[in-house]
Amino acid sequence: MSTRAFTWSITETESSVAVREFATDVRSDLNKPQKELHSKYLYDELGSALFEAITRLPEYGLTRADERLLAAHAPDLAQAVPAPAAIIELGSGTGEKTRHILEAYRSAQHRPKYIPIDVSSNALARCHRDLSQIADVTAIEGPYLSGLDQAIAQRSARKPVLVLFLGSTIGNFERRCALEFLKGVRRLLRPGDAFLLGADLVKDADRMLLAYDDPIGLTAAFNLNLLGRVNRELGGDFDLRSFEHEARWNAEQGRIEMHLRSLVRQTVTIALAHSTVHFFAGETIWTESSHKFQIDEISVLAEHAGFNARAHWVDSEWPFVESLWIAR
Repeated sequence: MSTRAFTWSITETESSVAVREFATDVRSDLNKPQKELHSKYLYDELGSALFEAITRLPEYGLTRADERLLAAHAPDLAQAVPAPAAIIELGSGTGEKTRHILEAYRSAQHRPKYIPIDVSSNALARCHRDLSQIADVTAIEGPYLSGLDQAIAQRSARKPVLVLFLGSTIGNFERRCALEFLKGVRRLLRPGDAFLLGADLVKDADRMLLAYDDPIGLTAAFNLNLLGRVNRELGGDFDLRSFEHEARWNAEQGRIEMHLRSLVRQTVTIALAHSTVHFFAGETIWTESSHKFQIDEISVLAEHAGFNARAHWVDSEWPFVESLWIAR
């Protein structure tokens, strides 16, 4: 598929639908007893650029640990799952880290078939541009499971497929929802298909918190930009100086939580959400969760979702795991 396939502009109708969905979610979530804003709305153009900068901070070790493991163990993966019919990646982004895996499968006689799945057409265009030299890239724009369903429909051999879910994206799901999602993945696969899951592991609380509340304030800017996005796209009048970023470690739930705390008693109006929201001083908006795992918990997840955990590769510098599962 050519890069040109990903260069269309969003139509006015698509844009209007997205704005209406955003407005509906904002109105509903800010009227909950614990005010919320969905984490997916953190990633507009500015938010995505800020997050990319966050991943390069010395305090944020997740991304580098993920890449170190993929670079070190891609040959082990290729040996454990030889010559899959396709390598399918859920939430591929630009596919930068996946290069290590594709290169491990590439040979003089064979170019791996790579199917990246993402909601961002721009990320898929870059993925196609950067990785077409080493793989046959067929991109799918859409959500994880519907994209996986389309990818599986392209299976042309009796060989297993290898599905990748890298980074620590599984940590963005509440634990119950994570299990349901993984069961949904399993339902689309055949016995013998492989699944590589990346997950961040529990470590010292202060070390984890520093990754979500860095000294130069990039994560704070990333979080506060969500209110800026509501202002820009929905006609809100949030005063960003009246809120502060807060990261918490919830030991009982095993997760880092990001909040935006109101510094004063205030009222905010959001025109396109037809909403007026009242805040008392100290009240928070919960914007994101990042769940952390123990190794034995990863194996239990695999078992309950219908997989056998075949291997765990753990980074020694920043506890993070790439876990290889095989569908039963």
